Amino acid sequence: MSADTPTPPSTPQPTPPSEPYPLPESPLPPEPSPPSEFVRLLRSQRVWDTELPDFDPAAAPAEPLPLFERWFAGAVAAGQTEPHTMSLATADADGLPDVRTVMLHGADEEGWHFASHAGSRKGRHLASRPYAALGFYWPAQGRQIRVRGPVTVAPPEVARADLRARSTGSLASALVGRQSEVLDSYEELERSSDAAWDRARREPDAPAPSWTVYVLDPDEVEFFQGDARRRHVRLTYRRTNGTAWRTWRRELLWP
Repeated sequence: MSADTPTPPSTPQPTPPSEPYPLPESPLPPEPSPPSEFVRLLRSQRVWDTELPDFDPAAAPAEPLPLFERWFAGAVAAGQTEPHTMSLATADADGLPDVRTVMLHGADEEGWHFASHAGSRKGRHLASRPYAALGFYWPAQGRQIRVRGPVTVAPPEVARADLRARSTGSLASALVGRQSEVLDSYEELERSSDAAWDRARREPDAPAPSWTVYVLDPDEVEFFQGDARRRHVRLTYRRTNGTAWRTWRRELLWP
């Protein structure tokens, strides 16, 4: 290298740290808080604190309706409270679900029957989305039944006959109407109810135009039999397209 050639600058070398970099400490998980009184109460509840019946799905009938009738009679015999009540699930025009407890009015070859006011929330749901699901729960025997399918409206004369077959209180409630509307005060309900009771006693055939009977024609019916060892039996009937008016495929489901 000649005297005229510049010396290249040296690259500075990093100075090693005198001590190793400290590692970040892992945060300790927070101490679990003791369960609340509600949670303790919730966890203390028992399920099916009774002897559960056996259910052999291989011996089940070819169609779901006879099995439903048999299980319903069994629930009544076992002392099940209000076995004729059921959960009814619907969806609004946007697909948002809702559920409530209603009364079963019948079950036959046409389907499962229930009733309500056409202007109620469930009535409006069924008008925009005529499909629903039903759920029966009979803890006296550890049994559930789920039914779902399209819903149709029965003729008006069926709704009138339904009201005539029920109690004075049922007719009075139907005459009050306005189900699911905003109520300004409880006193207003008392006045309307008293007037409806008076009319129901005077006119046992008084019409309630908005009272509607709905019929759910099942696509699927599931029978659930609980088991103390959690080996629950789930038998599902699914409707199939066949040459017969209605045919069913039976399947077992994992619990």
